[in-house]
Order: sequence, then structure tokens, then C-alpha cells
Amino acid sequence: MDLGSVVGSISGIFLIIAAIFIAGDIHNFWNIPGLMIVLGGTVSTTLLTFQFKDVVTAFRAAYFAFTMDKKGPNSMVATMIKLSEISRRQGILGLSSVKTKSRFLKKACALIADGSEEETIRSALRTEIESLKMRHFIVQDIFRKMGMYSPAFGMLGTLIGLIQMLSKLQDPSQIGSSMAIAILTTFYGSLLSTLFCLPIAGKLKARTVHEVINLEIVFEGAIGILENNNPIIVYERLSSFIPAAKRRSLSSMRTR
Repeated sequence: MDLGSVVGSISGIFLIIAAIFIAGDIHNFWNIPGLMIVLGGTVSTTLLTFQFKDVVTAFRAAYFAFTMDKKGPNSMVATMIKLSEISRRQGILGLSSVKTKSRFLKKACALIADGSEEETIRSALRTEIESLKMRHFIVQDIFRKMGMYSPAFGMLGTLIGLIQMLSKLQDPSQIGSSMAIAILTTFYGSLLSTLFCLPIAGKLKARTVHEVINLEIVFEGAIGILENNNPIIVYERLSSFIPAAKRRSLSSMRTR
């Protein structure tokens, strides 16, 4: 579980609800028609913009981004050091028996073990990284678009409420409910955008950057193993991806 995401989400919701309670009655901020306009409009427009399977994938990715732990780059560097030592002791064929859950790492090991040329390995792994970036961009863009659509539908709800209010000026008792829809839909749209959609898009982008760094470590590590499977050289090559203050030593990676 991502602690920062949990703390940020809970604290944001709690502070807004607390402010509502302090300022008045929370029932004044509950309006079914306004929610229907904002949520229904945002979801329907998102489905109109993107394919249904991409939208489902985006929500699934958001769930995993908030619940799954990230694998740090130090761990990935340590993995490549171990692979370098395996290839040095057993030869590159020893990499074919490596067990890993990472498809990218498994593909890199298979290409090296098969004796593929360096250019072939570079091309295959680079294509894999670029494809991942494109897939993740679509997922991020879905939440960015939702963050753009929800305030727009909030404004649309405001216009609907104002039209209803103006049509009932002869009956002052109806003006309050119409004005509530007008104001609350703007509130709902802004809340959905700023507290959920845009932060989720930012979280997914940060996850993508983190994952790409790990893939780049595997990529450079694979090339380093192919060129010279010296663990020291591989370590020096890959440690550049990690800030100096956070780098683990080569000895600690070897004993892990």
C-alpha cells in the first residue's frame, strides 16, 4: 500500500468534510441531480472519447498504483548484478533458467541466452519500453480528460440550475432548490477534478517514470552483461540511475 496516497486521500477528504461541518450542515452539500449531471456527464463523455477497454484498464491501473508497492531502483540494480555474476560463472546460457515475475527482465535474459546480437537486443528492449510509455500515456490521459470534463459539467449544471431558477421567479419558494443545483454542481465538478482525477493522473505519471527507470536499468544492465559481464563495471554503469545519497554499495547488493 502506498502510504503517501492513503494519507493524501484521507486527509484531503477529511479536511473538506470537517470544513463543511464547521461551516454548516453537510446535508446542504448533498444534491442528487447535481451528482447525476457531473458524474454521469463525466463518465459518458470519457466513454465517448476513449475505448471502453481503455477506461476499464485505467481504473484498474489506478487501483494498482495506490495499492501495490513500488520496486526500488536499488533492488533492480542488485538483480542485474546477480545476473551478471550468474553469466560470469555459468555463461550466458545460465540466464535462460532465471526465474522472475518481470516479463521485461525475462525477455532480456532470453535474448542474451539465445546469443542475440547487441543491436537486436537493443531494438527489442527499446521497443518494449516505448510501447509501455504509450500504453501508460493513454491511461494517464483518461484521468486528465476526466479532470477537464468534470468542471465543465459542473458549469453546465450551474447553467441548468440558473435556467430553472429564472423560470420560477414568480414562485420564491422554488428559487432555493434551483440555486442549490446551480452552485453544488460547480462544487462537485471542481471537487472531482482537483481531489480525484488530476491527482490520480499525476500518481500514474509518477509510477510510469519510476517503472521506466527500472526498465532502463534492466536495458543498460543487459547490454553491460553482453559487452562485459564484470559485476563492478555493471554496477558503475547502473548506479548512475540512482541519486548518490540513495545508492547502495556493491558489496551490500552482492550479499542480499
